[in-house]
Amino acid sequence: MASEALRRKAQADAILERAAFQLADLLREACAELRPFPPFPNALFTNAIEVDIGPLADDPELGCIVVAEDGELYELQMGIDHESIELTGSWDPVTARKETLKKVELHPRDQVLYLYEALRLVTEQLLERETARGGA
Repeated sequence: MASEALRRKAQADAILERAAFQLADLLREACAELRPFPPFPNALFTNAIEVDIGPLADDPELGCIVVAEDGELYELQMGIDHESIELTGSWDPVTARKETLKKVELHPRDQVLYLYEALRLVTEQLLERETARGGA
């Protein structure tokens, strides 16, 4: 009985992993079409789209998840570059700004949710651009 339950669980895990792999491929394709990639709101150096799955987000430790130009998912971390301030001897808002994209490792279950939402958002951007260019 237990071995049958474990077999089903392993099969379900394999299905999720395949789905995540295929969604990641589709997302990379879509992101390659979205050039120029939109800048992240209020960011100076980062081109990315926020991917918010709302209450489905399972990890409270994750911050702002974004999809970047390469079609990968990252946690966007913004802060102040204290080393830059020390090197220049002054506080310049541009040189002091620190924006970091940290690759996220997600369980396939969560990865499918984030990848699908990212693909939906990138597709929405592509359609908006097509409409703005006069395409139907």
